[in-house]
Amino acid sequence: MKSETVLRLEAMNVLVEKLGLVDAERFIDFVKRDKFDYTEWQRNLWKGKTIDEINEMAIKFQKEKRKQ
Repeated sequence: MKSETVLRLEAMNVLVEKLGLVDAERFIDFVKRDKFDYTEWQRNLWKGKTIDEINEMAIKFQKEKRKQ
């Protein structure tokens, strides 16, 4: 298991890589300001999807990620 510090650094690096520094900072500000409920978000994220559909989405995502 990664330490909290390592996890935070990796997460920030991903955000900066994908969004750029300014938008990464803005995103973090949104999350801090908005009482973001990760559990509720996760519950609704896959609503109406079967395990097979989620698995197919994960496989497709992984294949696309490998192409990069």
